[in-house]
Amino acid sequence: MRMDLYSIALKDASCSMDYGRNTYDFNEGVMIFTAPDQVASANKEQKLGAINGWVIFFHPDLIRNTALGKHMDDYGFFSYDVHEALHLSDAEQKTLNDCMELIRSEIGARIDGHSQRVIVNTLELVLNYSLRYYERQFHTRTAQHNDVVSQFKHLLKDYYKRGKFTELGMPSIEHFADQVHLSPNYLSDLLKKETGMSTKDRINHFVVEKAKDLLLSEDDSISGVAYKLGFSYPHYFSRLFKARTGMTPNEYRNRPQLN
Repeated sequence: MRMDLYSIALKDASCSMDYGRNTYDFNEGVMIFTAPDQVASANKEQKLGAINGWVIFFHPDLIRNTALGKHMDDYGFFSYDVHEALHLSDAEQKTLNDCMELIRSEIGARIDGHSQRVIVNTLELVLNYSLRYYERQFHTRTAQHNDVVSQFKHLLKDYYKRGKFTELGMPSIEHFADQVHLSPNYLSDLLKKETGMSTKDRINHFVVEKAKDLLLSEDDSISGVAYKLGFSYPHYFSRLFKARTGMTPNEYRNRPQLN
């Protein structure tokens, strides 16, 4: 199935589904989010009444020109892979179930000029609670996440050591996400929680630190340093370097050095 709808689902029993290339058996208290144009398929028949929970679907037009619509990109979990689902405690489930009951009641009542605002505001509350619960999940899985952070740092250094910056250019977020078997958004949010920098920020920080070494230890031109670090256009390198250090590469190279 490919739908042009957002969906939010909470399942409290096993429900095997395929999303894209991933298969996931939803165990108790698992919540998932999908965005328009994502592909899903059921891989086994489910008996009626075998699963408890709920799913809500809504069209982008429902939230268009609302405060929620303007901030949907803040909810990166709509782009997480299905194996990065949100695992909820009983208390968290109750909070979200109460929100869904409010929406159910509003839909079942007589629709009036306030209905859309009430429904959208409640959806926003659900998503904000989900942000909070994902942050809790990041904290409770610190040990596993530290392994991912270490693996990411190793992969980034290895990419440089193998000359891939020069050969292939700046690495993409997708490249590292694929290596650690996470979605790009989940990896970026994980790194942000653990290190204070997103994946893109970590890559840029690494590049600037390497640039500092090259500028002070080699006779390459600024363009040569830029090409070595994967920039096709040196002025992009200079722009990034100045944004990060407050100096142009030339200013950094020619500044008085401490002995």
